Amino acid sequence: MRLLWQLLAVAAIAFLGSQAANAVTGNPWLTLVVGTATAVLAVMAYRWVVRRTEQRPVTELARPSTGLVWGTLVGIALFAAVIANIALLGDYEIRGWGTVTGAIGLLGFMAAAAATEELLFRGVLFRIIEERTGTWIALVLTAVLFGSSHLFNEHATLWGALAIAIEAGGLLTSAYIATRKLWLPMGVHFGWNFAAAGLFGTEVSGNGTPQGLLDAVTSGPVAVTGGAFGPEGSLYSLLFCLLGTGAFLWLAHRRGTLVPRRRAERVDAVTTLSR
Repeated sequence: MRLLWQLLAVAAIAFLGSQAANAVTGNPWLTLVVGTATAVLAVMAYRWVVRRTEQRPVTELARPSTGLVWGTLVGIALFAAVIANIALLGDYEIRGWGTVTGAIGLLGFMAAAAATEELLFRGVLFRIIEERTGTWIALVLTAVLFGSSHLFNEHATLWGALAIAIEAGGLLTSAYIATRKLWLPMGVHFGWNFAAAGLFGTEVSGNGTPQGLLDAVTSGPVAVTGGAFGPEGSLYSLLFCLLGTGAFLWLAHRRGTLVPRRRAERVDAVTTLSR
C-alpha cells in the first residue's frame, strides 16, 4: 500500500500543477511561479507521505547541498555535447534569438517536470522495486516504464521512447544509485531539459515545447538529429547518456551502493551509509 499512497500523493501534485500551468499558458512569469510551486509542493508531499507510510527519516531528500547544482551543470554539459556534435555535421542551425521570457517560462515548466518525474520514477518506483529485486532488475523495469510514459507525447515515436528508456532511464537512475539522494537526478533532469528547450531551442521528447532563448532548427538524418522527437532521439544522446550512466554506475560500485539481491535490510544499510 505504501507504493500506492506515495504514487498518489506525488501524482496528485503533478496533475494539479499541470492543470494550473495550462491555465496560465502564454504568461511566462506565471508559468515560472506555477512550475516552481509544483516542484516545491511535490517534494513536500513526498517527504510527508514517506514519513507516514515508512516511519523513517526521508534521507533521500536530505538538504540539497550541492547535488542539485552539480546535477544541473552535468545535464546542461551533456546536452551541449550532443548539440555540438550535431552542429559539427551541419545539422543544427541558429537562426537568431528566441525570447528571454520564453526561456523564463521554461525554467518553471522544466523544474516541475524534473521534480515530479524524479520523485515518481526514482523516489517511489525504483526505490521500492529495488528492495524486492535488487538494483539491476529495478533499473531495467523503471527505465522501460519511464520510456513508455513518453509515448503519449505529441510527436512521440517508438524509437524515441526506447531512446528515453536507455538514456534517461539509465542516466537518472544511476545518478540516484551513486548518491542515494534525489537531488542529483533532479538536477541532471532539469539541466538536460532546460538546455534542450530553454537554451538551444530544440524539441524535448516530442513534447511540442515553446521557443526558448535561441531560435534554432535541426535538419538531417533522424539518427543524427532525432527528427520530430528532438535530439533525445539522436544517437549522440544515446552515446553521451550511456557514458554518463557508466560513470555513475562505476561510482556506485566504488561506494558500494549497488543492491545485488532481494534484501530490504541491504537498502537500509546503503541509505544509512549515504547520509
